[in-house]
Amino acid sequence: MLWAKIIVVLLLLAIVTTLFSGFFFLVNDDSGRRRLLTALKLRVALSITLIVFLAVAYFNGWILPHGLRPPS
Repeated sequence: MLWAKIIVVLLLLAIVTTLFSGFFFLVNDDSGRRRLLTALKLRVALSITLIVFLAVAYFNGWILPHGLRPPS
């Protein structure tokens, strides 16, 4: 299913985006706001969501594993 792969890619892009925004807040944020902590919490939540979605998609047959060997 193509939509399951699109969801996985979107979640991975969101995780990488929050990673870089957290790095930006770590380096450049001098205010008392907790934007770095918020970015970390969001990244952890997105990662858990991705793992749960991958498990559900695998057990429902939406995504299938494949080996490293080419088909013969």
